[in-house]
Amino acid sequence: MATPETNAVIDLCRSHGFALAGVAPAARSIHDSTFVQWLSDGKHGEMDWMNRHVDIRLDPTELIEGATSVICVADRYGGLEDPPLEPYDSRIARYARGNDYHRVMKRRLHKICDELAGQNPNEIFRACVDTVPLFERELAAKSGIGAIGKHTLLIDQGVGSWLLLGAIVTTMELEPHRGELPDPCGTCTRCIDACPTKAITPWEVDASKCISYLTIEHRSEIDSSYFPAIDHWIFGCDICQEVCPHNQPTDRSVAAPVHEEYKERFRTLNVLEVLDWDDQARQDAFQGSSMKRAKLSMIRRNAVIVAGNILARKSDPDLLKKLQEIQMNEDEDPLVRSTAQAVLHAHR
Repeated sequence: MATPETNAVIDLCRSHGFALAGVAPAARSIHDSTFVQWLSDGKHGEMDWMNRHVDIRLDPTELIEGATSVICVADRYGGLEDPPLEPYDSRIARYARGNDYHRVMKRRLHKICDELAGQNPNEIFRACVDTVPLFERELAAKSGIGAIGKHTLLIDQGVGSWLLLGAIVTTMELEPHRGELPDPCGTCTRCIDACPTKAITPWEVDASKCISYLTIEHRSEIDSSYFPAIDHWIFGCDICQEVCPHNQPTDRSVAAPVHEEYKERFRTLNVLEVLDWDDQARQDAFQGSSMKRAKLSMIRRNAVIVAGNILARKSDPDLLKKLQEIQMNEDEDPLVRSTAQAVLHAHR
């Protein structure tokens, strides 16, 4: 059972609007050799930053000397079923449809750190949301706020995996909230079976094949063999979560509150419009959004691929003309132009 000190910290996190909160020991990852092998196999793709600070990523005590505890938190975002797409619609992963979670979570985590530091002036508190190398999911699972599924995402059983994670690494000694939860998947392989690029094996994702990686992190040309699988996804992918039994609507999941900062600002992007974007148009569209992670050349490259997939289903003179213009324009961005050439070659 958690101590009064741990319960007070969890209550503080919840008072700042976090849906889930727990405490895990600041201990070295039990998957250290697996992660090193994953990097060695190149499954991180072009995410070279994952090769940096591996020692910190594997052990939070390398981030803060004397760290003993990690306070883990989660925000819940929307996972409702999408309506049918309009003719030029592309799809956006649900986590990116609201305000940028990095800023939303950090703002509140910093406030929690300040409050705890005021009460415990001799202790250190460090807020972490993605930008700090930390295995948030493993730590969150150790804190007992959820369990990791075969798609490698944290699942709050009975509510789902539509969760955004953050953490506070601290020297403050806190008893763990509770033990790890049981395997949430059993014999289920729906996420593995549904992944169109076969990126998922049990409890591991080959990021170099993942649509989320390809559309968000991969900054060069995308292998044309992945074009059909990308389908309408212009930024990210939710397929493994959409098919997960834990994410199917229930009374509890429908009633679970979504933080107001993640209410949808937009659900789709019009590919015909994106193909004409300049830097200002991209900046205006992505203001305050985590979608700014994709540079102009990348989001237009993705739009070209989605446009090609739309054309594969139905002829559209306007869309075809736009891709042909991009292909022929010598002043066009090389990444966008080469992608248009690959798409049009596939449609000959």
